[in-house]
Amino acid sequence: MRDIQVANSTESNTQPLSRTPLYDLCTELKARMVEFSGWEMPVQYTSIRTEHEAVRTKAGMFDISHMGKFIAQGQDLIEKIQYLIPSDLSSLEPGKAQYTVLLNPQGGIIDDLIFYRQSNDPLTNEPRGFMIVNAATKANDKAWILSHLENSGVKFQDISEEKVLLAVQGPEAEQYLQQFIKENLASIGFFGHSDITVLEQPGFIARTGYTGEDGFEIMVDPAVGMELWRSLLNAGVTPCGLGARDTLRLEAAMALYGQDIDTETTPLEAGLSWLVHLEKKGEFIGRPVLEAQKSEGVLKRLVGLEMLDRGIARHGYPVLSNGEVVGEVTSGTKSPTLGKAIALAYVPKNLAKIGQKLEVEIRGKNYAAIVVKRPFYKSQKLKVKS
Repeated sequence: MRDIQVANSTESNTQPLSRTPLYDLCTELKARMVEFSGWEMPVQYTSIRTEHEAVRTKAGMFDISHMGKFIAQGQDLIEKIQYLIPSDLSSLEPGKAQYTVLLNPQGGIIDDLIFYRQSNDPLTNEPRGFMIVNAATKANDKAWILSHLENSGVKFQDISEEKVLLAVQGPEAEQYLQQFIKENLASIGFFGHSDITVLEQPGFIARTGYTGEDGFEIMVDPAVGMELWRSLLNAGVTPCGLGARDTLRLEAAMALYGQDIDTETTPLEAGLSWLVHLEKKGEFIGRPVLEAQKSEGVLKRLVGLEMLDRGIARHGYPVLSNGEVVGEVTSGTKSPTLGKAIALAYVPKNLAKIGQKLEVEIRGKNYAAIVVKRPFYKSQKLKVKS
């Protein structure tokens, strides 16, 4: 999930760019700011490599306050959300979260999101939960969800502008954060979440992230978020921008909405079959398409590519087999951790097997590549926490 590709941002010449509450703190650190999805966001503070390595080896922090934050509550909440996604939430316990996707009737992905199941309201006993969605698709997601909640009795609230969201990621994220949080973070498992006390103020934390490392995402009021940012900075946590966020998520083969997944791709084509629970749940939007693909097979698949030559595959570059264009790179970079050029690309099903030799056209010349297993990188600490 989690929209970060600066090159894919939408230019806006008529509307002023939005700024998060942490904007001034970012510019104080001389961050290079760029337009992204209508927001002015830091792409880097020092260098992408330095920030990337900080997350892989120690801890880095990201301002992700631009992302959409929705709260929902009602007796039919789970039933209504179930209808919008292919994943089964019926057994999701309070304090746990589910990464999933919103689908259109064609089985295409409207957006990817995380749904956090909270404990029932203590007064009404109504189920509660909230969702974190991508900034670029927030308005469309909100309209889509509301259109399916009409007359349901489910209460929906958009708190996107009211809260700061920080991501603290890396093998040492827990010990850095613990200094400023009252509750024991070790008790929160992977994709677990909890209400917490941050710098003596109420907040929310989840052991989730978009880097392939252990880490947390913290949601608090703006004043608390600014104080937490300063505290973490003084403690030695490295501030990181969109550039490092992109190289980190690509090493972990995490999909970027708008490039690797979109309304024209289904979760089965995108290698997200683990989100599709056809046997566990009833009707949902796009189910007939996914049932057909499950039965008949998909025509294309998202694969991981490793460049065998020195070229670096980038978004939009053609993928070839025997001199014929068969697909296109959706994301690509030089992996700082692995020291190799890696990419994601859609290719026909028959060319998607591990070990398949392909080529990528880079500035008019073809460079050798091979299909490899995803993810490209796995965190040893994250495996333990999982």
